[in-house]
Amino acid sequence: LSWMQERNSIIGDNYRWPHVIPYVLEDSLEMNAKGVILKAFEQYRLKTCIDFKPWEGEKNYISVFKGSGCWSSVGNMQMGLQQLSIGANCDRIGTIQHEFLHALGFWHEQSRSDRDDYVTIVWDRIQSGKEHNFNKYDDKTSDFLNVPYDYNSVMHYSKTAFRNGTEPTILTNIPDFMDVIGQRMDFSEYDLQKLNRLYNCTSSLSFMDTCSFELENICGMIQSSDDNSDWQRLSQVPAGPNTDHTNMGECKDSGYFMHFNTSAGREGSTAVLESRILYPKRGFQCLQFYLYNSGNEDDRLNVWVREYTSASPNGTLRFIKEIKGSPETYWQLHHVSLNVTSKFRVVFQGVRGSGLSNGGLSIDDINLSETQCPHHVWHIGNFTQLLNKSPAGRDGIIYSPPFYSSKGYAFQVSLHVNGSTDNPFNLGIYLSLISGANDDHLQWPCPWQQVTMVLLDQHPDIRQQMSNQRSVTTDPLQLSGSSSNYTWDRPDKVGSEAIFPNGTKYMKGPGVGTSAFLTHERLGSRNFIKEDGVYILLTVEDISHLLSTEPSVPPTAVTKVPAFCPDNPCENDGVCVMVNRAPVCRCPAGDNWWYMGEKCERKGSTQENTVIAVSSTITVFVVMLIVTITTAVCLKKKYKQGRENKDSLTLEE
Repeated sequence: LSWMQERNSIIGDNYRWPHVIPYVLEDSLEMNAKGVILKAFEQYRLKTCIDFKPWEGEKNYISVFKGSGCWSSVGNMQMGLQQLSIGANCDRIGTIQHEFLHALGFWHEQSRSDRDDYVTIVWDRIQSGKEHNFNKYDDKTSDFLNVPYDYNSVMHYSKTAFRNGTEPTILTNIPDFMDVIGQRMDFSEYDLQKLNRLYNCTSSLSFMDTCSFELENICGMIQSSDDNSDWQRLSQVPAGPNTDHTNMGECKDSGYFMHFNTSAGREGSTAVLESRILYPKRGFQCLQFYLYNSGNEDDRLNVWVREYTSASPNGTLRFIKEIKGSPETYWQLHHVSLNVTSKFRVVFQGVRGSGLSNGGLSIDDINLSETQCPHHVWHIGNFTQLLNKSPAGRDGIIYSPPFYSSKGYAFQVSLHVNGSTDNPFNLGIYLSLISGANDDHLQWPCPWQQVTMVLLDQHPDIRQQMSNQRSVTTDPLQLSGSSSNYTWDRPDKVGSEAIFPNGTKYMKGPGVGTSAFLTHERLGSRNFIKEDGVYILLTVEDISHLLSTEPSVPPTAVTKVPAFCPDNPCENDGVCVMVNRAPVCRCPAGDNWWYMGEKCERKGSTQENTVIAVSSTITVFVVMLIVTITTAVCLKKKYKQGRENKDSLTLEE
């Protein structure tokens, strides 16, 4: 980058990491934090060209540990082990993305050279000793990559950051943005623009395709000839949907979806829509889309993949999933897990059922990525009414249906729609284990299950979604409050009685989560609420394999047995081996003689070597003396610079 450019990434190629960054998760980290760090890496893989790999002896790497607070140096310091702290209460995905953006070379947004045009820093309200976090870096140090100032950046402090009282430390020059700054949901669009420009990203590891059918080419999807009907690109259907899911009818002359009409034709008639050919990298995929069923409960949507291999160059169809259910008056979110390793197409097959239909099946906002699908989906309708009418506190809680993890644990999520009585303008979210059918056969207290609760930003393009999430991990030794009960023990042992809407009684364990999941202001932004409904995605993963993540022995390059040469150029009985694809002679030696040279052509002996050794020793001593003096001077100078630079290069959250 030219120093003449305007500048909030640190300037200098020496501060850049390779596109695949080696890391170590130190065992000082909290278990929940370890799991969330891996989830943050997945967001980098989805939305940028940055990837992460466990350290295997590379010169420079990031060592993540539990220090005091959340902090990181800015850029690659070329220092070998580079520390990044994820301390207590730092285990939020947005906070971890923030710290790794520092490590990748980004200052805080409010440190940009042009920040005074957009915010005002109130210095006398900042805690003593924390002022360096509000430094402004001039355009010889920092480059904002020709991207506009971003109040929505995950790198921007909130209005209350490091305040010494109750008044804000940052004032936005446009007042409407006072409650926007400080989001820790996900990368903003401008965050991604800057990171992808800095690292010259043109693609990502795990993103594959997105389609909202806004263009007439329907994302290169094709109508199959193996059917007797077609999918139609429409903007509304009399029986529903009235609008597409992408724009919800808010944009004139736009808003399309694909529709299979099941009100005509005979039972069993089909319409097949196939994606363009796609090329997987990871071997597992998640297909996400919205389905609107205005037909009959017997109508069904089948998802297939057409796989192309050397054995079947024309493709072989493999059935994945059938989706059917009662017609609903809203767009339903579906996830389908795939495990494709060869090039393939996704195939949507609509099938007309036997019952009477006035409408049909519609699909919209498809996303395909090489990520893990969520395990459960909780849809909450009439959400605006809930927000407006639910009281704060316990009377305003709504409860999810019961869900089961893959290990067999039953759990439930509770959403505090209007927060607590002392903080009513927040969503609160909590996880509880509940009594289930498998409890007699499970391990108690429940060990190391990480439950992730995601409030979905329903943006049509997965790369631009800024969902809000929290994770909770079941530590089997965690005590419940001041009692001697284990929080995650059997619910019928440590829980209290509760009743499902159908009247069935069950036992519900203590709730663990946060009262500050998301403010109502942020809830009203983005696409969290769409068609007056929200989606909460739930995933449960066993993370016991993360109990020990530090390498026991520093990794070293694996020594390979050298291969022998096809022809032997070595003289005097030397043995030839291949090293880095080149022939190298291993020369024979005795007690007081040896052969040397590229082809073992010269003989050496003890007598002649004594003379060489004495003269070499004197030369080496003189050289080492010069090196020692020079090194001492340089190290003293470097240490002094390092101490001066530490505060400016290590930034806190």
